[in-house]
Amino acid sequence: MACKKNHSIADEHMRNIPIDQGGVGRHKCASCAYDKGYIDGLERKEVINLSILFDSLEESQAGIHRHKSTHVAYALGYQNGVIDSYSK
Repeated sequence: MACKKNHSIADEHMRNIPIDQGGVGRHKCASCAYDKGYIDGLERKEVINLSILFDSLEESQAGIHRHKSTHVAYALGYQNGVIDSYSK
């Protein structure tokens, strides 16, 4: 199913995410990956199975999400979540 979620915060970061045309994250929504990473970072989650996580993402071939690296998007979201966890 194609992602139809509102990713207003994650979408701001998509221009900095590199293109990746292969691997398990191919054709998945990079903004969903960012959002999941952010939540995991806020919780400072320490055990993460990226294969399962990427399988759970919705597909996206549209607009700014097209071919963006889900690995980088998740990692950036996680980093930003950890940073923000110190101010919450």
